[in-house]
Amino acid sequence: MEIGMLWFDSNQASSIADRVEAAATYYKEKYGRVATLCFVHPSTLAKPSKVGNMQIRPMDTVLPNHFWLGVKPEPSTDEASPAKI
Repeated sequence: MEIGMLWFDSNQASSIADRVEAAATYYKEKYGRVATLCFVHPSTLAKPSKVGNMQIRPMDTVLPNHFWLGVKPEPSTDEASPAKI
C-alpha cells in the first residue's frame, strides 16, 4: 500500500477492533471505498489479525495510536502477461 489515510485514536478504553472500525467508517464516508488493509504500531498489535474483511498488520514505521488505512494492492498482471505488439 503506497497511499492511505492516517487516523489517530488514543482512546485506550476502546478495543482495537472498535478503533479500526471507526477509522474504516470514516474512510468509506470520505473516499467512497472500503478500506481492506490497516497498518498499526507493533505495540498495538503484535501479529496480523482481521476485523471484518480488513487485514490488520503491525508495521514499525507507524506511530503508536495511529492507524494507516487503505486498499490492499491487487497483484499486477502486467508482468505475468506477454507484451502486446
